[in-house]
Amino acid sequence: MTANPADWIWLRSDDWTAAIDPQGAQLSVLRDARGNDLLWNGDPAFWAGRAPILFPIVGALNGGHYRWCGQRYALSRHGFARGHRFEVLRSGERGALLRLAADVHSRKIYPFAFQLDAEFRLEGSALQIELTARNIGDVPMPASLGLHPAFRWPLPYGAARAAHFIQFAFDEPAPIRRLDGQGLLTDAAHPTPVRDRRLVLDDALFSDDVIIFDRLVSRQLSYGADDGPRIEVAFAGASHLGLWTKPGAGFICIEPWRGVADPVGFEGEFTQKPGLFTVPPDSTRSLQMQLNWRG
Repeated sequence: MTANPADWIWLRSDDWTAAIDPQGAQLSVLRDARGNDLLWNGDPAFWAGRAPILFPIVGALNGGHYRWCGQRYALSRHGFARGHRFEVLRSGERGALLRLAADVHSRKIYPFAFQLDAEFRLEGSALQIELTARNIGDVPMPASLGLHPAFRWPLPYGAARAAHFIQFAFDEPAPIRRLDGQGLLTDAAHPTPVRDRRLVLDDALFSDDVIIFDRLVSRQLSYGADDGPRIEVAFAGASHLGLWTKPGAGFICIEPWRGVADPVGFEGEFTQKPGLFTVPPDSTRSLQMQLNWRG
């Protein structure tokens, strides 16, 4: 569905201007105090997304379907939340709360009674984003959550594209993971591209699609160049981190996940899917991300 900026919810503080599209509860604009656009503009020539929400799965399913209680259900990559309009429960200049709830259509592909809340808050110099999955049914609910923001690469501060990097809070010596041609997680472990806490960004890193960190030490990083401001990203509750772009595109996605794609050949029940969490009845599970601007 084409974005309609007239529907967007605008948030403003001394440090940030942000806009939320109720279609998918997607962060669609992010500007610094000087009005510089920091978020990808969704150019469909490369990728029409900007910062989609991933639910109830992250990544792809083997064969595009899963099994639960003897039934087979189809789900597309990253789930369905990004394609649905959220109800706006609350909005103001400093925050907004949006909700997607189970209905007769969602139950055909995800047979669970859920509420998915997306909350955006401007607090001091930070933009806080929190996803909360609530189980309002009477059976345990398997799910995953993910955030998929695409930041401009290069950032609009004059540094060359090749000068941009991601700086982790700690060194990241563990191998990274990759996907196969069907978007499934392979068994192979690849040497980390991080050196002395820094990942220098280059299109060649993404010739085989996303880089996946599944043994990550850091839960905070910064993105930018040595000469210029950086964006700081914190994601305390994530189990995985994905980094992705299409080579030659003007964005880099920094993606905290609680979940991951099916492994190659996975044939188990949905509840056995690696990376899933289970939400007991009348309980919640959340994923948070905090963005700060460091000039």
